[in-house]
Amino acid sequence: MKDFGPETFGELNAEGYDVFHDPGTTEISVERIAEVARSGRILELAIGTGRIALPLLNKGFEVAGIEGSPLMVDKLREKPGGDRIDVVIGDFADVEIDGTYDHVCLVFNTLFNLPSQDAQIRCFMNTAKRLKSGGTFLVETFVPDLSAFKDHQRVSTRKLGRGFVVIEAGVHDPVRQTFEFQRIHFSDAGTRLVPLPMRYAFPPEMDLMAQLAGLKLRDRWGGWNKEPFTADSRMHVSVYEKPAV
Repeated sequence: MKDFGPETFGELNAEGYDVFHDPGTTEISVERIAEVARSGRILELAIGTGRIALPLLNKGFEVAGIEGSPLMVDKLREKPGGDRIDVVIGDFADVEIDGTYDHVCLVFNTLFNLPSQDAQIRCFMNTAKRLKSGGTFLVETFVPDLSAFKDHQRVSTRKLGRGFVVIEAGVHDPVRQTFEFQRIHFSDAGTRLVPLPMRYAFPPEMDLMAQLAGLKLRDRWGGWNKEPFTADSRMHVSVYEKPAV
């Protein structure tokens, strides 16, 4: 989609983000990230409103973040502890932040918000530069499911209530590996359009991106509860490691 930059998602979603984009996995996600990290400095890419970062901060970790949307960071700052997290505004593919970190995390499919394979590779490479020796990069994404698309398009109901409905229309480009979604909100207040472009990658391609960046796959689970990753898994949590020197 044209004119969809790093700040656009926040412009469209910052107001009400915590209500409408709660995956219901925050507690277990934080526990698992804390388990992987154990100690040290954590950098969260696309830190958003602090759903993951603030609980990690409360567990005693030193947390910093990168976020493309100042509006999302404003929501973070309104929360208790939000003023204690150093956040750089920018494109997380470039990971432009001072210092090095023991651990980096990128959750909730956000890697796929980067619009091209080149941008996703840059993300892995620049993350690796910010990782200390032996550090980890944890990534959560869905496993692309193309079965719902017919003639490279689909329409589905996302939310439904007495006074509202959210319909999602999507088109798929298998050559560029992209989805272009448009969520259409109908309610008594009127109609609202919320677009979302994504560039997906299957796990083996992500592993190759990591390899190009000098990282190796340490763990992969089919969910935050460490379910085995199988051919039927709909998502994965992958932990890449920077070899110790």
